[in-house]
Amino acid sequence: MDREQFDKVRTGAGFIAALDQSGGSTPKALKLYGIDEGQYSSDAEMFDLIHEMRTRIITSRAFDGDRVLGAILFEDTMEREVNGLGTAAYLWSTKRVVPFLKVDKGLADESDGVQLMKPIPGLDDLLARAAGAGVFGTKMRSVILRGHAAGIDAIVDQQFDIGREIIDAGLVPILEPEIDIHSPDKAECEQLLRESIHRRLDELADGEHVMLKLTLPDVDGFYSDLVAHPRVQRVVALSGGYSREEANDRLARNPGVIASFSRALTEGLTAQQDDDEFDAALDAAIASIFEASST
Repeated sequence: MDREQFDKVRTGAGFIAALDQSGGSTPKALKLYGIDEGQYSSDAEMFDLIHEMRTRIITSRAFDGDRVLGAILFEDTMEREVNGLGTAAYLWSTKRVVPFLKVDKGLADESDGVQLMKPIPGLDDLLARAAGAGVFGTKMRSVILRGHAAGIDAIVDQQFDIGREIIDAGLVPILEPEIDIHSPDKAECEQLLRESIHRRLDELADGEHVMLKLTLPDVDGFYSDLVAHPRVQRVVALSGGYSREEANDRLARNPGVIASFSRALTEGLTAQQDDDEFDAALDAAIASIFEASST
């Protein structure tokens, strides 16, 4: 593990850019960027277009390690190049942005008020390739829909069990048990989730760390105990469907938590903008998210 990257993620200013839209979410991301489905005719063309979008973001003068701590990549993005370098290598060597990799394969059907992750075949090979490409850590997402204690415990157990494999591979896992912002039980879900996470954190050994990517809570500062936990390298927040303005406002009221936004980061960016317009829009987005992450 790269100690400079570890220290930057643990204590550095900034936020994590989530650039990890996968096959299921890429069409929506491209549409918001101004590219409709009629403009490509295959998955290969779709992934070429999303890589062009991500490359434009990563290479922008607005995107640098002074305000962006890390970036989460989709597997296809990790395997491609930016300006002649592997994407992960470019991020760190050129921008001083720490690279992470999304490793989950999507969500299973709802059961007990949650959606667990689908099985992740070939995880060992993927982790080995990620480490070889210079990736620092991983991210994997599951979803909590209702305040069902057994379901939430199952989510947390799955996240930590797979997180153990990731730690053993020398990487730092970002565990993302997202709570649906529209859940009628959102506050109850947050209470149950926090209790369940503490139970599993207490099982980690000295020197073992995870990161947590959590939905912005209804009660300000609700996850402060997790921010301070010695086994938690960093707590980051997803935007979860909130607008950038609302996500930033909620984030700023949660000291020690930093952003890991996807759609809220790219909100307002379009393929039709010229480079100056694009850079200005991205700079404004990064500035606002950085400020909200600095409380």
